[in-house]
Amino acid sequence: MAKACDELARVIGERKRVDESEIDQLPYLQAIVKETFRLHPPVPFLVPRKANMTTRIMGYTIPKGAKVLINVWTMGRNENIWQEPEKFMPERFLGRTVGFSGGDLELIPFGAGRRICPGMPLAIRMVHVLLASLLIHFKWRLPDEVERNGIDMTERFGLTLSKAVPLCAIATPI
Repeated sequence: MAKACDELARVIGERKRVDESEIDQLPYLQAIVKETFRLHPPVPFLVPRKANMTTRIMGYTIPKGAKVLINVWTMGRNENIWQEPEKFMPERFLGRTVGFSGGDLELIPFGAGRRICPGMPLAIRMVHVLLASLLIHFKWRLPDEVERNGIDMTERFGLTLSKAVPLCAIATPI
């Protein structure tokens, strides 16, 4: 978080307000958002699709009419794509052009192609501005017990993903 706060201080200064137009000047903040969506996509599976023809993918035959589920959660943890996939490392996105639009299939938390989430552009903008605002206005820390024992990142699977144990953090206004 310190790197993101330093970046915000450099770009935003003392204004205490981030404009959407400034997000492009905050590559580390953008990397945090991408890494968060890689590890914790909003939904574990994309909307099911139906194969319109028989095809082969990586040695597997997918018959025409088969229901196909894309497991976005597993894609974000694939060791063939991501180095140390279980580790939160925003730096993996610095200097790369991986985006959310579906052109880079290793990061598709909102889907891709014709079935991409229509709310994705708004959601991405809002997450960046919200995260920047939370970092500008508050100093964050973990409760002593969580600091000692670590954060339980176990997820509860369902239609959407949520933490099994809610995160407790202490925000102090700056």
